[in-house]
Amino acid sequence: MSYDSSAGDDDSVHNQTRKLRPDEPESESTSRAISASVSMATDRQLVHPVAVPPSSGLWEQFKDVIKDIFFADDPLRPYKEYQGRRRWLAYVYYLVPILDWLPKYNLKFLKGDLVGGLTITSLSVPQDLAYARLANLPPIQGLYTSFVPPLIYAMLGSSKHMVIGPVAVVSTLLGSMLRSEIDPETDAENYLRLALTATFFAGLVQLGLGILRMGFLVDFLSHAAIVGFMSGAAVSIALQQLRGLLGLRKFTTHTDIVSVLTSVFENTDTWNWQTIVLGVIFLTFLITVKRLSQVRRHFFWLAAIAPLLSVTLGTLIVFIARLDNDGVRVIGKIHTGVNPSSFNNIFWSGDYVITGFKIGVVTGLVGLTEAFAIGRTFAAFSGYRIDGNKEMLALGTSNILGSWTSCYVATGSFSRSAVNYQSGCKTAMSNIIMSIAVLFVLLVLIPLFHHTPVCVLSAIIIQAVLGLIDLRAVYLVWKTDKVDFVVLAGAFLGVCFVSVEIGLLIAVSISLAKILLNVIRPHIALLGNIPGTNVYRNVKQYPMATSEPGMVIVRVDASIYFSNANYVLEKILRYVNDGEDDANDDDGIPIQFLIIEMAPVMTIDTAGVHVFEELNAVLQNKGIQMTIANPVGGVISTLRNAGFLDLLGQEWFFISVSEGVQVCTMMMKRSKSHTATGNLKQNFSDDV
Repeated sequence: MSYDSSAGDDDSVHNQTRKLRPDEPESESTSRAISASVSMATDRQLVHPVAVPPSSGLWEQFKDVIKDIFFADDPLRPYKEYQGRRRWLAYVYYLVPILDWLPKYNLKFLKGDLVGGLTITSLSVPQDLAYARLANLPPIQGLYTSFVPPLIYAMLGSSKHMVIGPVAVVSTLLGSMLRSEIDPETDAENYLRLALTATFFAGLVQLGLGILRMGFLVDFLSHAAIVGFMSGAAVSIALQQLRGLLGLRKFTTHTDIVSVLTSVFENTDTWNWQTIVLGVIFLTFLITVKRLSQVRRHFFWLAAIAPLLSVTLGTLIVFIARLDNDGVRVIGKIHTGVNPSSFNNIFWSGDYVITGFKIGVVTGLVGLTEAFAIGRTFAAFSGYRIDGNKEMLALGTSNILGSWTSCYVATGSFSRSAVNYQSGCKTAMSNIIMSIAVLFVLLVLIPLFHHTPVCVLSAIIIQAVLGLIDLRAVYLVWKTDKVDFVVLAGAFLGVCFVSVEIGLLIAVSISLAKILLNVIRPHIALLGNIPGTNVYRNVKQYPMATSEPGMVIVRVDASIYFSNANYVLEKILRYVNDGEDDANDDDGIPIQFLIIEMAPVMTIDTAGVHVFEELNAVLQNKGIQMTIANPVGGVISTLRNAGFLDLLGQEWFFISVSEGVQVCTMMMKRSKSHTATGNLKQNFSDDV
């Protein structure tokens, strides 16, 4: 018999014909006879039987699975037409994108990239100094991190607009996790070594995920989790900056709101009014300029240079008025020079290796998530796509080499990327220009930051992280999905009231729980007919849909696995029992057929097959015939291989619910007609 795999709602009926066998039970023979008689009355040219795909070998199936999981984007497709040396050269261009776009570079591109690179430098220098403090590291480490990693990313990354460097969330996460292991005040040397170790492992994890093409793992951190985590981190970071804004000398090492506020108000006697005045003035200035640049888009450059202008003015005020003698804390002496080698400072053995690996995994994954979100955002604005796995390779390499050159974890910065985009940058050359400008700062301008007040850096951080609180996104999540809002709230509250890493863990845990809940409790809908059509839809969604007399029609909206198979069985039987009760209450036609719409079921395992066998046995005891409509190729192949196709009978598989209903309706009419004549069995035999 030939099969056709096309699906549709055709008015024809199933015509699979089978003759009675002497060894068949009478009830099964009767069923076969009914099917045969209906099939013989149908025009064979209008039949659409369910197709069983041709069998494929185990190796072919394995290759298809691997391709779907790891190579769904078919990254090397553009290079298949090349041969020999040209193909290998194309692969190199794929792995090192700068080799592809640099030969095409021109002065037109340079203009936009030069403006973008210099503008983001004015923003990155003060932010680097401030964010290093979030990680409890010397300010110079922030500048180091904006020199080497951007150079590496410009060569390997696929985003034209993303700017690489230290960011607030990753800095805070790194700092809180490191501080729980080593006190940066009493053991600064080992603290820095552990930070470099964590950075190395963060890069190693990112690079490994890119090589193995496992970028899908980052997707477990949902959008709602990211919104909640970012908002909670913003509140936590802003409150911690009260130490610098108030001039406090003693402060808690914890990051939760209760500990921070307790520390603030228990040390009111150490507040420094000069620091408060200076900090509030510059915080007000930064917020005002930021708001102005949002209202007047052509003034975006004001927000970009405002942090550097604040640092410059704040440094001049402290230096001229000698406010450091009145208790205003300053950065102090910073060594001039380019990134020193730090390869030997990484912990390669001992207990701190495991600790560094754990911290690196968490910060590396968070950094990837933030970079992906930023890269995809600006790529969408400009009409191109970024390669997620290539991004992992670029970020991983940047952080590995960065850990060897005194850098800590770097990733994409939203604020700097936004300024870069608005400045009109065309390629990743803006990252290279920024790196060169930061190198100039490291070699020449570093001594000028000696009198930079810490309160100004705190004001810069507060203004920057306030943009991470996206109330509009929070409201949208609340309106869209209440479970997602629970994920968001869990992440937010975990970060605010426990710690950054606990908030992240809560977000991931709730997200995974949501996935598992959808798997183990899939949606199963009761279907009815839309009047005047041959379309069958969920009766809850379409109240006008009517049930078919003598039939129960259900749709399973997920794959059937061992984890949900019993639930599927129980839910379907509940619909059948409800249908029988309704038929008895209304004196209607008894339920004689169950039709299961299987189009959404992509896969079914052995547990699912066993449940179908059990369901079929239960229904036979009730005198109800089980039928299946529109199974996909993988499912029908599994049912065939497991023997269920022959057990149920191929004639009970329909290409659509509509055809199944028509066949079942005709069979009920014929059964009623034969029963009225009192000679049902003989008529069946005559038909056959």
